[in-house]
Amino acid sequence: MNHFSFNLFMFFATLISGAYAQQNYSGPLVWDCNNTDEAGPSPAFLYTCNGERKPCRAFLIFRPQPPYASVANISMLTSSDPSELARVNNVSIFAVFKPNIEVIVPVTCACSGQYYQANTSYTVAPFDTYYTVSTYNYQSLTTCDSVTRQNPYNALELKIGTKLLIPLRCACPTKEQKVDGTNFLLTYGVIGDETVSQISDSFKVKSTSVTYANGLSEEASVLYGATTILIPLQKEPAGPLTRINSSSSKSKKGVFIGIAGGISFAAFCLVLFLCYTRKHEVDDYKKQRWELPRDLLAGVAHHVDQNCLKVFDFDELEEATENFSPENKLGTSVYHGVLRGKMLAVKRMSRDISREVHILKRINHFNLIALYGACEHGNMLYLVYELMENGCLKEWLRKKSSPKIHSWNCRISIALDVANGLLYLHNFTSPAYVHKDINSSNILLNRDLRAKIANFSLARSADIGENGNSSIKFSMETKGYKAPEYLEANKVSPKVDIYAFGVVLLELITGREVVLKQDGEEVLLSEKVLAIMNEKDNETKLQELVDPCLQMKHPLGYIIDQTDLTLRMINLSVACLQVEPSRRLTASEVVSTLLKIQMDALRPEFLSM
Repeated sequence: MNHFSFNLFMFFATLISGAYAQQNYSGPLVWDCNNTDEAGPSPAFLYTCNGERKPCRAFLIFRPQPPYASVANISMLTSSDPSELARVNNVSIFAVFKPNIEVIVPVTCACSGQYYQANTSYTVAPFDTYYTVSTYNYQSLTTCDSVTRQNPYNALELKIGTKLLIPLRCACPTKEQKVDGTNFLLTYGVIGDETVSQISDSFKVKSTSVTYANGLSEEASVLYGATTILIPLQKEPAGPLTRINSSSSKSKKGVFIGIAGGISFAAFCLVLFLCYTRKHEVDDYKKQRWELPRDLLAGVAHHVDQNCLKVFDFDELEEATENFSPENKLGTSVYHGVLRGKMLAVKRMSRDISREVHILKRINHFNLIALYGACEHGNMLYLVYELMENGCLKEWLRKKSSPKIHSWNCRISIALDVANGLLYLHNFTSPAYVHKDINSSNILLNRDLRAKIANFSLARSADIGENGNSSIKFSMETKGYKAPEYLEANKVSPKVDIYAFGVVLLELITGREVVLKQDGEEVLLSEKVLAIMNEKDNETKLQELVDPCLQMKHPLGYIIDQTDLTLRMINLSVACLQVEPSRRLTASEVVSTLLKIQMDALRPEFLSM
């Protein structure tokens, strides 16, 4: 079928499917790298942004092939959360998959211009082209045209080591689909000559819903290899999906060909054997050591699930932290140490921790601190967390010792991590939670400077209202993060977290404390910025507020003008700091805006603005 015939077919298919169609099926258009969308969105690029413009949770199907066969490598390739990928597929975070099985990859899908996309990056290897990267490495989960558009490099002269921006094909349900019960859309890569009915049966969904979701007619049941279709789902997909596709080697156009030599296969088997052996060693260790002590504090024991969280003996904590030595101290009442072969952080406290344990046991997201276990000894309680090597954001910004502190991209990435954590808390937990204490001291950074939200002692369900005058006393610094409605009437909603995030964003932009000294008086950083924003010709004053570390010098010596980026970041912060909660952005809107800013900041032309 040539392109003209296919376009004619797509025209009539769209008429038949009518308003029910979520997207138009691309067909063989994606096999070409020279399509255009000047006349409007084209399925040869990505899926059209035709629903609500806030980000949504979406899913992709990826078929493992070395070197992308483990949870770690697949999540790296797709920039997905490894812990979420492992959870959805019901495997360990260290799992290695069998070749060609269908792995579910959870992503955050957002509108960027006229298309939906989930962003990731890829480092160019020898002999890579835009076509091979999109079709082979990413198994047509992106398209040659969209990758070409996202990157400024000559398609035939890609240099080894160059980092490419990769927009992955995803979509969000339309209002009509939500009414019909569709809550998620899964992007599925077609293999060989599969039909709609075959794919629908494998996912246990109606073929009519799949045809409508992709703008197909009932008669157009045969699909093309190396293309994608959307699968509408009522609930989140769960693995493992054990169906192995054998038709890929038979199709002329199927491009998901697994070529694994004897050495690779032997190495793969060795990894599986070692993982299997290690798993049994760990299981035996668990049986020996991880039994619940009888004297554990009743309030904590009620919330600690022996299958999820571990209960440590106090002797273990003493040995790991060298008797809580000052040399092992990370911060106020926090120590690091090796517990059961893993570097962890131990937090000592005297207050009731049952609420925090209860919440942390219910949530699971890469950008929220992971709780490993608890301990009770005497009148003290201990929580054991994952270790965050770079401490809290507040200290990191003040030290200015990390080379990456000079990078806008690093700070935008930290902001995006925090926003993603809030998006999960506000939209993807049941019930939804409000953190209530977002500040730079409660944002921790790991060795890769990925940010995670910590300290859930004040968190509570967003469904429970809090009204009335608050008797809580705030210091000036703590007050700098609190939303007006919380200070005045103790009103709590997810918008309280958004306000605090706006203040954190100002800290990332300016590198300053939330309380400034001005004419001998203390002034909140947020109030100063808002006052400047209301002045005319304020660009110079705003630039003076930006952290000097973020100045970029051109190789020729002059300072690169970054006014556009600065204003976009400050405007985003101001949009979070609105006095009226209803006027503040939502977490999904913050994520969407930051993704766009991040994408633009990574473009080479940004450096020459």
